[in-house]
Amino acid sequence: MIKQTFAAFAATVALSGTALAETAVPFALDWKFEGPAAPYFVAIDDGYFGEQDLSVEISAGQGSLDAIPKVATGAFPVGFADINSLIKFLDQNPGAPVTAVMMIYDKPPFAVVGRKSLGVEAPKDLEGKVLGAPPPDGAWAQFPAFASANDLDMSKITVEPVGFPTREPMLAEGNVAAITGFSFSSYLNLVRLGVPEEDISTILMADYGLQLYGNAIIVNTDYAAENPEVITGFLTAVAAGWKDAIADPAGAIDSLIERNPAADADLEQRRLQLSIEANVLTDYAEANGMGGIDPARMDAALEQLAETYEFQNAPDAALYFTDAYLPASTARMLK
Repeated sequence: MIKQTFAAFAATVALSGTALAETAVPFALDWKFEGPAAPYFVAIDDGYFGEQDLSVEISAGQGSLDAIPKVATGAFPVGFADINSLIKFLDQNPGAPVTAVMMIYDKPPFAVVGRKSLGVEAPKDLEGKVLGAPPPDGAWAQFPAFASANDLDMSKITVEPVGFPTREPMLAEGNVAAITGFSFSSYLNLVRLGVPEEDISTILMADYGLQLYGNAIIVNTDYAAENPEVITGFLTAVAAGWKDAIADPAGAIDSLIERNPAADADLEQRRLQLSIEANVLTDYAEANGMGGIDPARMDAALEQLAETYEFQNAPDAALYFTDAYLPASTARMLK
């Protein structure tokens, strides 16, 4: 009896020690708990963060321009944000301790979403129209490069600043002819508002000359330098969560709904699948695993950004992305 009691006590202590050993890693998303956020909750529920001795708490955000300062100030050690917004942030804040470490949206979801009934189906159709754009929006931040690539006359486009909550409703009501946003989110938000799918035009900027990358996992570089094994473990778990979500989107949405019970499960599953198909599971990611970048493409992206953004300092890709914390490619394969 005494031996059994001691054994039970020892097991309890061991379990407690394991729990105490877990490193708390707050994770700042760029946006709300919607379909594309599901893989991170999968990584929690399927135990992938736990396997890395990490305890991860995920916080919603209000755009990339909200997530980047959170990580740069050290309020969060890791976050999720548009790398192009990060590039500009680092140019304007030289030496800020933040960089990208894992590319998630190999093909960015930046889009102009319009309505065919309002005359918007192609980039040139925006001239003479009203475009609704939230100032902190990642897609709006890339619009100048998109406009340059498509020879748009900005003097002929009326840009109306709108809030995130009013963006799609204004388009649904016809108060603007198009909006900037992430393709999968704005499209499905319009569907939910009753806009017929056949009336929605999605102009994906990457299909119209944009060489840019999209959203990435970002880290506070001071924290990462002191805790490299934490960051590599975090990225290993993220890749595993995405792999599971790709294999079973419905199951991934179950994890999301636990955190956002008010969400429409079917709608969010479509949103997740759209992001997988258009942004995550690209030919490059399938061949090389999730997370890395093509240096030549990054150089081209920086050149494209420089067409419409005046760098205060010479752009340097090494400041904006490092693969030093990525796990082996075998741990990042998505299928």
